[in-house]
Amino acid sequence: MNLNLTNKVFIVTGGAKGIGAAISKTIAGEGGIVVVVGRGKEDNLKIVDEIIRNGGKASYVTAELSTPEACREVIGFTIEKYGKIDGLVNNAGLNDGVGLENGSPERFFGSLHKNLSHYYNLAHYSLPHLKKTKGNIVNIGSKVAVTGQGNTSGYAASKGAINALTREWAVELLPYSIRVNTVLPAEVWTPLYENWINSLPNPKEKLEQIISKIPLEKRMTTAEEIADMTVFLLSDRSSHTTGQIIFVDGGYTHLDRSL
Repeated sequence: MNLNLTNKVFIVTGGAKGIGAAISKTIAGEGGIVVVVGRGKEDNLKIVDEIIRNGGKASYVTAELSTPEACREVIGFTIEKYGKIDGLVNNAGLNDGVGLENGSPERFFGSLHKNLSHYYNLAHYSLPHLKKTKGNIVNIGSKVAVTGQGNTSGYAASKGAINALTREWAVELLPYSIRVNTVLPAEVWTPLYENWINSLPNPKEKLEQIISKIPLEKRMTTAEEIADMTVFLLSDRSSHTTGQIIFVDGGYTHLDRSL
């Protein structure tokens, strides 16, 4: 299936590692142009070099997205270099373990700021350009927003807000034919996930326990499977899909885990 992405320009935050890297490579593989945004210059260079070596087109912006100014600079760079934005993938975030008992009001609001504010800021600053292209936004969420996890109030609240904003923005942007959707992963093996597992007591046993509860094929979702859904939603092959929270999780969130 031709996704008609050739020479369309997409910003991918957290686009150098894990799910974000898979999304960046998939966009490039479909002929799109990727602007990778991440805080680590070496990681950004690595993924951009890989994409270019494989015949794709990509640039990068090294940025800490916690300030509105940094978000504005990402949009400015993209417009200066390519003259347009066809899509925004809000992906950057961190399950930082700020809970109710082990956290504090200051840490909680810090977690909200770190995991949520750039989703709004980038959407806000990219909007004038998305109007011109009738582009779209795909947010990357988390099953934590609907299942809970424990000891991660800030991250869970942020991801719950992202689900709500997806529906809110989908309504607000209907007059401009701008679609907004969220892809919601559950258990996906990434460097961040590995760090989380290794922070737990008996990580090997915990990982085996989690995998045993994934209904479809008793395996974790791959980053490429998340990327495939994300890129499909970015394309005009999903031209009448908006305001959706789409679970790519092997049935983990909704099917009976006793299966």
